[in-house]
Amino acid sequence: MGSIEEFVEGRTPASAEEIHTLRELVADWQLLSDLSFADLVLWVPLRKDDASWPTGYIAVAHIRPTTAATVFAHDLIGDEISWGERFYIDQALSHGEIVRDTEPYLLGEVMVKEETIPVIMGEKVIAIISRHRNSELMRQPSRLELNYREIAHELYRMVAEGNFPYRNAGSLFDPTPRVGDGLIRMDVNGTISYASPNARSAFSRMGWTNELAGYSLGEIAETVSREKDDAREEAHVTSLSGRALRRVEVENVGGVIDLIVLPIIAGPNRTGAIVLLNNVTELRRREREIVTKDATIREIHHRVKNNLQTVSALLRLQARRIEDPGASQALNEAVRRIASIALVHETLSSSSDSLVDFDDVLDRLVAHALELTPRMSELNIARSGSLGSLESRIATPLALVITELIYNSLEHGLETEGSKLEVAIERHTKKVKVIITDDGVGLPEGFSLAESSNLGLQIVRTLTENELRGKLTLISDENETRAELEFPLN
Repeated sequence: MGSIEEFVEGRTPASAEEIHTLRELVADWQLLSDLSFADLVLWVPLRKDDASWPTGYIAVAHIRPTTAATVFAHDLIGDEISWGERFYIDQALSHGEIVRDTEPYLLGEVMVKEETIPVIMGEKVIAIISRHRNSELMRQPSRLELNYREIAHELYRMVAEGNFPYRNAGSLFDPTPRVGDGLIRMDVNGTISYASPNARSAFSRMGWTNELAGYSLGEIAETVSREKDDAREEAHVTSLSGRALRRVEVENVGGVIDLIVLPIIAGPNRTGAIVLLNNVTELRRREREIVTKDATIREIHHRVKNNLQTVSALLRLQARRIEDPGASQALNEAVRRIASIALVHETLSSSSDSLVDFDDVLDRLVAHALELTPRMSELNIARSGSLGSLESRIATPLALVITELIYNSLEHGLETEGSKLEVAIERHTKKVKVIITDDGVGLPEGFSLAESSNLGLQIVRTLTENELRGKLTLISDENETRAELEFPLN
């Protein structure tokens, strides 16, 4: 389905600002369709320039109501009509006025009544809305339908006067409550003149026992709202007066109601307002549960990190008391591995999600490895590429693998302060490649990773194959030794 720009490009002199206004209208016009129980089609006139008379129109948008059955079996988007083919559309364009009281016509097996509304920007008609309703459903409307249709007429008049869509609405309509979720109609003083059954039910669940009609919506909201220690930026009496476009939440122990206040404007004057509302109690409860869950998970990571650091400190203390050099070295290697895991949990404890900024982790892993290898304290490790954020299920084993490979180079491969150690990272859409290179003594002749008795390399191979689902290759020649680690991201 093409955009408005694609349909009219080269066929109309519409400016970028006019196209933007039409996009905003289409973004908000589900409200118009639902209130008028009608299909809406947006027609843009086709002409060479503003001085030329239109040769016809093209339909750039079509919306169906959620409050009634559609009258069109197929979308009309992309359809074209010639000038003179649809009299009411021509009339709305020519006079810049809404055309009502038209004669119904037969569409398939349904008698349809069409009305047309000019879309005004400044003093220019930039498009026409055709509204199509089943005329049979208009004969005995309920009180709800009468109020919806009266409100729809007021909003269509705002379209024809250039006051709808609302300017500077921003994200106010995201997401937009549906008309069926609840609607309140207010007079110019903010007093409720009509409330739909769902609106009455929403406030009833909040503890309001009287009818809504005849009361000030702002005062009702103040009555049912839960008092909070922090003062609201704006009192409900003001924000729900109907004087300005607002989105407000009313909350108490019984629930939470989301309200959008839409002023009704006639010419230069405000004549009242409508309020769309939705009971978002369950949504807010789930959001609070998620926040609580995230905070709990972060606290768990923090405690795991503290516990690992405690274990690490105990092992380090034990290593100092052991006289056997081999046993002491084994404990120090355990300390290093535990520290790598603790570092990932420390990062997760301060993260807002389950992703780990692995570049920061890698920098700290390198610094920690150098601290544990005093004879290489002056070594400058070169690093290239970036890993970015990784899921914790990948970050933890990867931290251990890289730690072991770096430590293996520092401990067994490099012999002098002038030696070189490089860490190169290549991150692609679906995979990551990490290459650790040193110019040390190289691998022993006949070396096999699968048959190596080195505990560190055995850990690396196991984590690479089982946790990262990747592969590790060790390559050595007369100039350098490379450890190439490759694993998928999904």
